[in-house]
Amino acid sequence: MTEEEIVRLAEESELWAHKDREYAAIERFANLVAAAEREAIAKIADGWPDYNVQGLAEAIRARGLYNMNKQAEQNGEDL
Repeated sequence: MTEEEIVRLAEESELWAHKDREYAAIERFANLVAAAEREAIAKIADGWPDYNVQGLAEAIRARGLYNMNKQAEQNGEDL
C-alpha cells in the first residue's frame, strides 16, 4: 500500500484521529494487517482446485464480506 492509502485508511478507521500522529507506527500496523490477510488468503488458495480460479476469487471476497458483517454485528450495527 502507498503512504497515502495507509493514511486514508487510518483516518477512516479513526485509528489516527489524534493530533500526535506517528506515521511509522501506522505503517507498521498496516503492514502487519496486510501480511495477516495475505496469509489467510494463501490458506484459502492452498487447497483450491487449479481449474476454478473464479471460485477462488469468490471465496476470497466472501471471506471479506463475512469479516465485515462480523465486525458490524460486534458494533451493534444493522446488517
